[in-house]
Amino acid sequence: MPRPVAITLAAATSAALLAPLGASADAGGPSPVRDSGARADGRAATSPAAAAERALRDTPSALSAATGGYPREQVLPAQPENPGDKSVKLGLTPYHAIAPALNELQELGDRVSVEIAGRSSKGHPLYLVTVTSPESARTAREQERMRELIERAPARAAKDPRIKARYKTPVFVNNNIHGNEWEGTDAALGLIEELATSKSEKTERLLDRSRVYFNVTANPDGRIAGTRANGNGFDLNRDFVTASQPETRAMRQIAIDKQPAVMIDLHGYVNGTLIEPTTPPHGENYEYDLFLKNTYANALGMEKSVNGLGYTEERDGVKPAVIPFRDQEEGWDDWPPIFTPQYMPFHGAVASHTIEFPMRVNNDAYDELPVAELRRRSAINVDIAGAAMRATLDFARSKRSSLIADQIETFRRADAGEKQVEVSEETVPGVPGIGPEDVYTTEFPRAYVIPARGAAAARLVNHLLANDVRVERASHAFRLAGRSHPAGSYVVDLHQSKRGMANVLLADGRDISDKVSTMYDISGWSLGLLWGADVRAVPEGTDLDVRRTAVRSAAAADPGRSLDSAEAVAAANGRHRTKVAAAVTPGELFALREMKFDVTPVSTAALNDGFDWKNTDVLFVSSGLAHDKLDAAARKALDGFLADGGRVVARGAEGAAFNASAKLLDVTAVEGNEAANGVVRVRNEGSLTKGAPAHSFVYSPLWFTGLGSGVRVEQSYATGNPLVAGHWRVTDDGKGGPRDAAGKASVVSGRAGGAQVVLFGTEPLFRAHPKGLFPQVGRALIG
Repeated sequence: MPRPVAITLAAATSAALLAPLGASADAGGPSPVRDSGARADGRAATSPAAAAERALRDTPSALSAATGGYPREQVLPAQPENPGDKSVKLGLTPYHAIAPALNELQELGDRVSVEIAGRSSKGHPLYLVTVTSPESARTAREQERMRELIERAPARAAKDPRIKARYKTPVFVNNNIHGNEWEGTDAALGLIEELATSKSEKTERLLDRSRVYFNVTANPDGRIAGTRANGNGFDLNRDFVTASQPETRAMRQIAIDKQPAVMIDLHGYVNGTLIEPTTPPHGENYEYDLFLKNTYANALGMEKSVNGLGYTEERDGVKPAVIPFRDQEEGWDDWPPIFTPQYMPFHGAVASHTIEFPMRVNNDAYDELPVAELRRRSAINVDIAGAAMRATLDFARSKRSSLIADQIETFRRADAGEKQVEVSEETVPGVPGIGPEDVYTTEFPRAYVIPARGAAAARLVNHLLANDVRVERASHAFRLAGRSHPAGSYVVDLHQSKRGMANVLLADGRDISDKVSTMYDISGWSLGLLWGADVRAVPEGTDLDVRRTAVRSAAAADPGRSLDSAEAVAAANGRHRTKVAAAVTPGELFALREMKFDVTPVSTAALNDGFDWKNTDVLFVSSGLAHDKLDAAARKALDGFLADGGRVVARGAEGAAFNASAKLLDVTAVEGNEAANGVVRVRNEGSLTKGAPAHSFVYSPLWFTGLGSGVRVEQSYATGNPLVAGHWRVTDDGKGGPRDAAGKASVVSGRAGGAQVVLFGTEPLFRAHPKGLFPQVGRALIG
């Protein structure tokens, strides 16, 4: 028998946690995190090309759902020891110590299994741990058949006595998705050891009736480096609609293959401990009555467990736990499915939560506080994370039957095409404070039709399939609701269990500017409007009398040479790569590499250090390059590049400031409400935007007035109110709203001396998401 894991972990961190010193954590409740994808330090993105290549290439295969019984033990290979791992300073488990710990945990009995769920952007293994009572291969196959029945034939599953008697409730604990919010990992390792060795009747009953899955660290790159983002600079908890990163795709596959009924996502740092459910607005594609009932009930249990630890504000700096739905008006919403707990319900989670433990140890606190104080705080956070996990397991054990019944009912309503049930005190008894402000539902279409034209359609269909949405293809031309569709068109029938997933991706979305004064993050994201394919909604009540067959994958179409898709731009760069010096956000850098541009990251400091322009075709500026902070030598070198015909593409406020300081295009850039974001209607007027979608995306929108001689309008905001979906209000002075932008230029171009210049007021590469907008930037860069 090996040494207890707790001893091993203590050795790995090289010091025991120290006693309380009495300092308090940062006070205050949650506030909106306006994460545009830019680096927190304001500099340009510099992630290595190899990490982007791996992210674009690596897609996890289905996890081992039916490859034998449990346990499924394997010896995990050792990872190189890294004394610079930022976890060490906090007295926490460095990444390289996790594999040895899991190897020991597997030897403690017959309850613990480990598999590799994928790899991070820098190639670090992602460890998924399953804790359950032993299962024969036959029992495991039966569990998988029941899981599939719940998803694919929920009406039958609701009547199946085997499911009621024998199906194991899947519970998922996700940790450390933000790399510098460390402590969930250590709490998980402690709880796995406890579950592996406990002889209590409560534990045995739990593991006989449940499978508990732990994603030990969702973001190894960030854990090691002490950064929120992964190795590509992406906030993984903003990536679930796009799934651009391998870590996100691994979590998506866990959601699909394991189908958790309950999940919690461990974060920091909000004091007191924040425990979802959220404030309005609530995601309109959920079966929210079932979701709120369970999420609120589990929140109460976690609150009791966390407060029951006995920490106080006076002695420890720890405030009582907060449940936003009950305790706050707005500012912590579940509207966009970009967050893990907001994505998981579309795959069957009827209770999913963000948990924010209270004691800040990252960012300035990490650099400025004494080690002893940091370790005191981390120890409290580990304790609180463990309390939330244990309470969730108690909830899953005590509510097993109703949780599975509600998961089945979620899928059954969708499969039957039934309307949602509005939340109220009558439909969700036991949850206080439900009012009209909490009622969000949608009218689901009967189907979506996607004509099979071009690379964009194939890309979109493959993305739907990757999200476990059922897609079919019509064998003949057909008419639906008075509209003709060509043979070969893809059909997404929304009478399917994953209708919420399909609709949240494809629908236009909704203008919610009048619902709340602030949002936690983005408010619009439509793949139907922003990914470049023709997506047609078919109204509910339409008879889908269309002969069609299931689609397993969509063949990539020939991108052609017209630069009308990201694939076409990539193909052009395959013939001759345009060389780009890029001072941009991480999402933009990733998107440029997705389009196969030869990118060299630059910044103010890089240019001041001496930059050789001879191998550069175009400069792209949106973040981290201030022209007025360049020294004389750097300005001279840049002027020479421009005089020789070098091109400039600039975006957003920083790009506009660069343009003004460099005296390039004669325009006035007007900044709208910096908190605004969403999908907007645009009018495409120039060669740069020819054939582009009639919609674009904005985040802190910008427009251009006072256009000087020779400045061309390539695109403008639509007249009236251009906002289709999102949140865009006027500022306190009554300005900066969408009607101020209406009809104004959103993209302009022209010559400045020898240089061709393009300015974007929109966000066509935002977080590498709006794929249909990429060609606008691609054309501007290729020239």
